[in-house]
Amino acid sequence: MRILISNDDGYFAPGLACLAEAISAVADVVVVAPERDRSGASNSLTLDRPLSLRRAANGFYYVNGTPTDCVHLAVTGMLDTQPDMVISGINSGANMGDDTIYSGTVAAATEGFLLGIPSIAVSLAGKELAHYATAARVATGLVRRFEARTHTHPWLLNVNVPDIPYEQLQGMEVTRLGKRHKAEPVVKSSNPSGETVYWVGAAGKVQDAGEGTDFFALSNQRVSLTPLQIDLTQYSQLDAVRGWLGSVA
Repeated sequence: MRILISNDDGYFAPGLACLAEAISAVADVVVVAPERDRSGASNSLTLDRPLSLRRAANGFYYVNGTPTDCVHLAVTGMLDTQPDMVISGINSGANMGDDTIYSGTVAAATEGFLLGIPSIAVSLAGKELAHYATAARVATGLVRRFEARTHTHPWLLNVNVPDIPYEQLQGMEVTRLGKRHKAEPVVKSSNPSGETVYWVGAAGKVQDAGEGTDFFALSNQRVSLTPLQIDLTQYSQLDAVRGWLGSVA
């Protein structure tokens, strides 16, 4: 198998190195990652300037763009053959619930999925970030499962791993996305020049963390696997919008 690895924390991130080392034991690995931290970049593509591809001393390739740029460039321009999988991570922190909309880690995997490649986003959920090896071992296991049993259609999986030793994991659970309350307001402050600046506020507190959600699985020290889709259509509102449009006419 040949696997493309990317992330949103940058080519120098410890989670990326840990993931690449683990996956290289079971597959051929190519790493293409952003040149700097692009957390929160979501699915943005760089369209206003050309991209540069360079190789670091450790063999990783890095791009002066977003996580989506990295995967798109690698699959459509750099690699001679399409990879069997795209794995993004290991992210430094969880990507659960509403976080997936903003996540550059999920975005890199999403780009692989959009290009027809089975893709996985892997995040280490915790504050101390002491057990990247646990997430890497989980990812390696998923690669082995994929190799042993392929699928008719590519999957896009969002995987969150508790920041604990592997032996303390309480299994794996297929989940749905939970939900947060709306984000905290921006924080207003001043820079050294006296100009008013704003910091984006913290993510909202958890609103839906019931059984079956990714939040619930992590709270019970279980790995969360959430299959994602791209279709954002709200089908239950199609008739309502048609009726609203007709009433205006």
